[in-house]
Amino acid sequence: MTTLDIPWTLAALAEKINATLQGITPEQAAHVLIEGMAPLTTATPTQLAFLAQSRYRAELARTQAAAVLMTITEAQQFKGVSLIVDNPYAAFAILSHCFDNTPKLAVGIHSSAVVHATAIVHESAAVGAHVVIEANSCIGADVQLQAGVFVGARCQIGAGSFLGPHAVVQHDCIIGERVRVHSGAVIGADGFGFAPDKGQWQRIAQLGAVQIGSDSRIGANTTIDRGALDDTIIGHNVIIDNQVQIGHNVHIGDYTAIAACCGIAGSTRIGQHCILAGGVGIVGHISITDNVHLTGMTMVTKSIEQAGSYSSGTAMSESKHWKKMAVQLRQLPDFSLLNMQKQIQALQAEVAALKRQDNP
Repeated sequence: MTTLDIPWTLAALAEKINATLQGITPEQAAHVLIEGMAPLTTATPTQLAFLAQSRYRAELARTQAAAVLMTITEAQQFKGVSLIVDNPYAAFAILSHCFDNTPKLAVGIHSSAVVHATAIVHESAAVGAHVVIEANSCIGADVQLQAGVFVGARCQIGAGSFLGPHAVVQHDCIIGERVRVHSGAVIGADGFGFAPDKGQWQRIAQLGAVQIGSDSRIGANTTIDRGALDDTIIGHNVIIDNQVQIGHNVHIGDYTAIAACCGIAGSTRIGQHCILAGGVGIVGHISITDNVHLTGMTMVTKSIEQAGSYSSGTAMSESKHWKKMAVQLRQLPDFSLLNMQKQIQALQAEVAALKRQDNP
């Protein structure tokens, strides 16, 4: 639940998302104050709720919300006040910003921040306590750098971007406009590049950087490694959850979503509009085309050239059943295609012999 001290009117919120009012006139809606948003089950008469999935329809009868965001189909069965839209969840996303209570820093540079003399910080940017901005970096308009952020040399942070506490952007990285990088994320650390040499490992200097397109989101404690030679590239409007590892020289296409705990090895290319569910693992040096959905814990070991949904692994079962399946899996080589072909050929020979006996 989120609330603000200054409420919006229901009419203003409806106008913001171009919603049609039902159960109330525009004149009446202009006098209904909305102080926040909440789920159907806990919303109060001063809050707005939404119905995006039919399985929650039963909660409509009991909701105390001042109004509910819903489709015209759902509104036909609702006797209360509704804001009718085509996509209630998207409308909720838009209106949520009206009640966002994330603290904002005051414009200016905190006295404890360390900003190199050659760095450029826009006059509308906010630089928090103990932030470090190194030489020749450029911080755009309305950027928020919260406490402890580190921005390395020669970086660019685009207008309207937000870096949470202790986020790190290493040298030469470029972040687009309106990007949100959350606490503990590390952008541009060394990629995992080492050459074997007589039983030892020789470190390969990582000479590339990281580029992140506009309107992207980087979750807390996610790491995006810099490229070995060329840059690691994250497209526009890419959303990446917490604790994701992205290796060096990976390319991720626009509008792709990556859930928590995914691991993407180096030099992998992922297309646009892809979805990686939690825990997906992808080996390096392969390509995944546009519009691919990888379900949770899928392990991708080869390129995917056709759009669609892909899965691997086994679903959960009781331990005793799982152990039985594991035993059966170990026995599968005995039933390989080659063995099956040999058995079929033997059966065919026996049938032929029987036919010869019947027809001497």
